[in-house]
Amino acid sequence: MAGGWWCAGVRWPGDVPELGWSRGGDRRVSVLAYGSGLGFRALGERHCVGARGNVCPLGAVVPGRGTGGRCAECARLDRAHSVAADTMADDPRTYRVYLAWFGPGLVKVGITGEERGAARLREQGAVVFGWLGRGPLMAARRTEEVLRAALGVPDRIPYARKRAERGRLPGPGERAAEVAELYGRAAELEGRGWPESLERLPLEVVDQAGIFGIDRSPAPVRSVRELVDGGVVAGRLVAAAGPDLHLAVDGVGVVVLDTRLITGWDLVAVPGAEEGGVRVPLIDIDIGGGGVQGGLF
Repeated sequence: MAGGWWCAGVRWPGDVPELGWSRGGDRRVSVLAYGSGLGFRALGERHCVGARGNVCPLGAVVPGRGTGGRCAECARLDRAHSVAADTMADDPRTYRVYLAWFGPGLVKVGITGEERGAARLREQGAVVFGWLGRGPLMAARRTEEVLRAALGVPDRIPYARKRAERGRLPGPGERAAEVAELYGRAAELEGRGWPESLERLPLEVVDQAGIFGIDRSPAPVRSVRELVDGGVVAGRLVAAAGPDLHLAVDGVGVVVLDTRLITGWDLVAVPGAEEGGVRVPLIDIDIGGGGVQGGLF
């Protein structure tokens, strides 16, 4: 990692997380490995990351606590071209509908492009998931809406809740059972609001706790609230889920770094990252689902 490179956040193209980087038109990735050191210092101000792969024309400075990392105009452009905006009705690709489980009673339904496989589920930090069906975009979107109403599950879950639940997960059997039960209820809706053009897929529950490393590492105790000029985040990577990196820091415990907070910053590597050290604002993670203000380390 060298000065002038901006972090583009965590990517999950496979079972191993990667950090994306950009500098002007150049792109690169850093493949992450559990047990290795990771550390950096933030320099200057945080700038807008642009939209749809394009540099922000204003070079706008954005707030440190925002997870979007974009100015208002770039955020609008990015949203306008997303599947969620429902502006791509003629999209010819095949989509899949899924159930994603983040903790007891914390399940959502969503859609993703079939060619992406399970990347979307890893990006969201879904501990367990199961496919429901596949078909054209609008059929997948219609099924998503029907299932949300029928199953009483949302299409979005606040990330703070996902993070808190990861500290108190039940065993694999209980995790799988909840997804299987909801799949059974969803299957009963075929012929009653389930579009004919959407093919139902057989039940296959996938548990990603091992991929994330959260089944063999301590529960996190604090999370980074924001970066600041000159602020340091360093530790030993013990787990990762969605955009979150779990760093073991001596004298503190496991600290969660939401990489959506570091996009747009100019970052430089710090030596001795394995020893750890955090000098940015932190928030205590409340396993009950909330959080209280921490301090600087």
